[in-house]
Amino acid sequence: MVAKITTGNNLYGALAYNQEKVDKEKGKVLATHIVREPMDGIFNVAATAEDLQRWMPSHFRCEKPVIHISLNPDIKDNLTDEQLSEVAAKYMDRMGWGSQPYIVFKHSDIEREHIHIVSVQVSPDGKKINDKLRNERSVAITEELEKEYGLHPAKGQKRSDEWQFTPVDYTKGNLKKQIGAVVKPAASMYRFQTLGEFRALLTLYNIGIEEVRGERGGKSYRGLLYTALDADGKQAEATPLKSSLFSKSVGFNVLEKQMERSGAKIEKNKNKEHLRHRVAEAFLDAPTEKQLRENLRTFHVDLYLRRNDTGRITGVTFIDHEKRCVLNGSRLGKEYSANALNERYPEAMQKSGADLHTLSGEADRRQISTVNKQKKRPKGRSI
Repeated sequence: MVAKITTGNNLYGALAYNQEKVDKEKGKVLATHIVREPMDGIFNVAATAEDLQRWMPSHFRCEKPVIHISLNPDIKDNLTDEQLSEVAAKYMDRMGWGSQPYIVFKHSDIEREHIHIVSVQVSPDGKKINDKLRNERSVAITEELEKEYGLHPAKGQKRSDEWQFTPVDYTKGNLKKQIGAVVKPAASMYRFQTLGEFRALLTLYNIGIEEVRGERGGKSYRGLLYTALDADGKQAEATPLKSSLFSKSVGFNVLEKQMERSGAKIEKNKNKEHLRHRVAEAFLDAPTEKQLRENLRTFHVDLYLRRNDTGRITGVTFIDHEKRCVLNGSRLGKEYSANALNERYPEAMQKSGADLHTLSGEADRRQISTVNKQKKRPKGRSI
């Protein structure tokens, strides 16, 4: 069982997110603790938020009083609603939040049923509940619960499911070996439907990809060049390498067929629904682009943004490393498109060129390997 903990200050948003699942008959309220239940059994977001807020004094110093937890059993686990409620109560008690008011929701919008818990981490005296070593304790507690309920263990399984590549460092030479060690397994392991989506994935590892067209012997041809990117996301001073130097599997023809098949696989495996669920949850308490990226990374998702020289976002791509799926934001819905993110995060367009580079640099490169260094956002590449 995997636990995800996020904190924020938008109590109404956390409750509304879960209530939306209930309204769409994709979830239900499973249990409550020190929260008044309505006579008709129909919870109201505003009333529930008011009830939770009433627990806290009017003045407190905690910047992020709201806690939003998801507990995710393995897809092979089959727990009853009563058992899920018990798991939620035991988890909250052992984490030190058992005396706080909370509400437990069960979600069934994806194949793996799971629960969400919304609570507050400020006690009636205005002090924040001690959360020292929160993540370490959470892992230990979920392992205890796995044993108690005979659940499939998550420890180790998650690590084996996540493939880690070493980002390319053009200063070390031997680019053929470095690039090949990334592009070949990445092409076979991830699903993507456009060359731009594949480009977004490779950019995380300091690799660029360009399509070339020409004519040879009276016949037209299309090919791919793989390049190393420098710290600014620009093509490094190194010779581009033809895809044929690696294998046919990363050439244009094979990738084109693979991209056609990926659409069916994404639909069959419900990858879009899974990723949309994760992204929607990450947006809950994300007043800034930086916070959004941090929230997404708790779900093993990276965000790739392409911006023009004015700072306006012109492309959005989400990279789900858990399901190994790459999707443009517009595929998930208009609320995750470039226009929507521009409206949500307009501050970037107000920055100068230098400020913009600094703002986006750290966030756009995932720290997938311990040898990976902080990189800056690539510019001028189509996605």
